[in-house]
Order: sequence, then structure tokens, then C-alpha cells
Amino acid sequence: MQRTPGWYQRFFAWAMAHGHADYEAAVRDRKEKLFADVRGNVLEIGPGTGPNLVYYPRDTHWIGIEPNPYMHFYLKQEAERVGLDIEIRNGTAEKLNVEDNSVDAVVSTLVLCSVNDLEATLKEILRVLKPGGRFYFLEHVAAPQNTRLRKIQNWIAPLWQVLGDGCHPNRETWSVLEKVGFEKLDYEHFQADAVPAIVKPQIIGVATKKT
Repeated sequence: MQRTPGWYQRFFAWAMAHGHADYEAAVRDRKEKLFADVRGNVLEIGPGTGPNLVYYPRDTHWIGIEPNPYMHFYLKQEAERVGLDIEIRNGTAEKLNVEDNSVDAVVSTLVLCSVNDLEATLKEILRVLKPGGRFYFLEHVAAPQNTRLRKIQNWIAPLWQVLGDGCHPNRETWSVLEKVGFEKLDYEHFQADAVPAIVKPQIIGVATKKT
């Protein structure tokens, strides 16, 4: 995930901290419903500046894998604001610095678009989840095939990856989720508000590891 120069990582962290308020307000109800039963040992991949911390119970044992070091200041600041103890670890989504079968829940929001290897990332999530553990996700994804928006996503993808810290606007994330090995997968497609059209198609849901 970490592939950009330090100056841009610093700028990207600042932009995420100051430019996402409208989107977060738009998805607040969806996130409250998604995270309603998140408990115990929680691993969040790419937590960024910490917009999800407010949804976790205060007794959550939270671990975050955030490869952009300039996010850490904002992340710690938000954790202090909401009263949550956090542990930030080094690592990447494809190689999580977490023990096998050790977490009750894994969380990812607007992260799977940017990983180098989506299938490897999802297999790592399965590795670290306890049997019966759940993966909670909210991700922007590709528009339907042959639509005007999908053609635009495909055309702009190379530039978008440079500007968006490796973000792929045209990933069919749901198709990889369906085949990677979760016992149960529940998700829905929706159109997000308060974001550019290219990232309006999104999915939200829960994948459960076999008990």
C-alpha cells in the first residue's frame, strides 16, 4: 500500500483529515448499522485518520495497520477525542502483523481499492480472524460493465491511481470476496452521496469465516 513519496503521503493524510466530513456524514447511518455488533479484538486495515473509531465500544481492543506514518497523528488525535485506547502496528494489508486466529473482527473502509493484491489481502483477513469471526467492509467499487461510468472509470484509472495513493476506481471487489473462502457473505450495492461520480458505486457488508 505504501508506494508514494513522503511529501505526498503527508499531503494525502492532511486531505483525508480535512476533506471527508461530508462523506462521513452521508454514510453515518450505514456505518452505525454495519458496526452495531463489532466487539472484542478488532483489527482495522488502513484506518487512515480514524473516522471509524467513534463507532466502537470503549472497551474494544483495537489494533490498526496503517502504512502511511503521517496518518498516525490524526489517528491518535481522534482516538483521544472518542476515548478509545488504540495500538498502531506496522505492516501492509497483504502481510498483516497479527497472529493467526486472533481477532474477532476485521474492518476495512475505502481501503481494498488501494491494496496491491486484493486476493492476498482477503486471505490474510481470513488467516487472522478467529473461527466464526467477521470481516466488516464498506468499499467503493467498479460500476456495472458497459455503462458510461464504467468506461470513464477504466479510462481514468491510471491517473486516479497516481492522485489517489494507489486507488483503483474500477475494481470488482465483490467478485473476489465471493470466491476467496468466506463461509457466509452478505453485502449490498449502493450509490454514495458527497463523493465524485467515479467513486459513487459502493458496497457494504459482512463476510464470516467458517467456524
